[in-house]
Amino acid sequence: MISFNQIPIDIRVPGVYIETDNSLAVGGLPTEHHLILVMGQRLSAGTVAALTPTRITNKKQGEAYFGRGSQLSSMINALKDANGYTECWAVAVDDDAAGMQAAGSILIGGTITAAGTLYLYIGGKRVKVAVTAGEATTAIATALTAAINEKTELPVTAAVDGTNQSKVNLTCRWKGESGNYIDIRTNYYQSEKLPTGMTVTITVMTGGTANPDIADAIAAIGDEQYHTIIIPWTDAANLAALYTEMQRRWGPLVKKEGMAFSAASGTHAALSTLGNSLNDELLCVMGAQASPTTPWEIAAIVGAIDAYESDPARPRQTLTLTGVLAPWPEDRYTLSERNIHLYDGISTFTVDDGGLCRIERLITTYKTNALGVDDISYLDVETLRTIAYLRYSTRVRIALRYPRHKLASDGTEIAPGQAIVTPKVIRSELIALFIQWMEAGLVEGLTQFKKDLLVERNTSDPNRVDAVIPPDVINQFRVFAASLQFRM
Repeated sequence: MISFNQIPIDIRVPGVYIETDNSLAVGGLPTEHHLILVMGQRLSAGTVAALTPTRITNKKQGEAYFGRGSQLSSMINALKDANGYTECWAVAVDDDAAGMQAAGSILIGGTITAAGTLYLYIGGKRVKVAVTAGEATTAIATALTAAINEKTELPVTAAVDGTNQSKVNLTCRWKGESGNYIDIRTNYYQSEKLPTGMTVTITVMTGGTANPDIADAIAAIGDEQYHTIIIPWTDAANLAALYTEMQRRWGPLVKKEGMAFSAASGTHAALSTLGNSLNDELLCVMGAQASPTTPWEIAAIVGAIDAYESDPARPRQTLTLTGVLAPWPEDRYTLSERNIHLYDGISTFTVDDGGLCRIERLITTYKTNALGVDDISYLDVETLRTIAYLRYSTRVRIALRYPRHKLASDGTEIAPGQAIVTPKVIRSELIALFIQWMEAGLVEGLTQFKKDLLVERNTSDPNRVDAVIPPDVINQFRVFAASLQFRM
């Protein structure tokens, strides 16, 4: 007797009744629709309230929804420049009421003996001011203040100091520790020089305290599936809350696989300290080195580039970090320093001859297992991305092929057409799926897989099938080592 889903067995009205069944319609691997979620701080000028997940299709929306010059809008702008195709959502948070804004200053000095242009970079964004010979430093400070405030996409506002009118005070637009990492410098490109006779003294941004609590943003997204989650904060409290949430989402009952991305600025030692304080296989932290680009924008760019790659197992190395300004040559980490970071849980990038920043290796912060033993099983982001897809495609295959089947033991005599499945049939299905994985370059070792695959009916629950699925996940070509034994 054939099993029907919609045609009742007791219908007597004459007619031709044909139902459709899509359980065999999809023969290949399923395509997973990737979603990016960006978290960050908003400004009061934003039109979208905090803790409201909102779909973002272009940069202008980010600026209107969360305030031009806000942390979140700058992340969205950077993300969209790097990847304008992957679906993006954002959820904003308000400043912590107990927080303080970071502040810095620019002191103009000297005697200008020749006309020129003052080039100032704030968070990697350029501000230009024309300077004439003999111009008073107070006038230059006033012009610089106006130029900074005119560029409303900058993360700071400016004001002439009330005591020293040759000094420009900068204030971050939002509260929190992140404002301390806004880079302020002059003359990024080689051709840029200070006008003759001018001096500029920069006081770095400091004093920002108390990042917002990420817990409210986590609660706002619920159990919605986001494959890439990008955050601007790297303080211990927020990363601990993120760890708990990512572990929950990855768990077998929730099954909302995803990776979190952040970035951090600071000295090499400070980044090593940060990396060694973490042990999270679902978090990637990019070391910003001394790039003028803000770390939250770098985080958005790294997450966007990773999300754009459709092959979960293909190495991300050499992909361009679109929009990231390279550190000055003297500030770039050496091979030895980058290698140390890759043991500390900090991802790295290099700078090519054209000044482009390129991913060197994307790693997670996972280093040791529960017993504190060194463990490389979750080292690379590609490994986690591949495992996530293998699990997703397994779920899709079983749910699609056997949505309303009965379960029988192997060897049961079953009439053709019956919606009945056995452990042996599921085993064959998993082997067929593995072959598709292998053809897609996600796994290897078919013989080993068949040998170690275990599918059996649960002895306590007659309605359940248990399986051990042992794919050998494909690796990435990272290192070629050879001994060149030449002859004379």
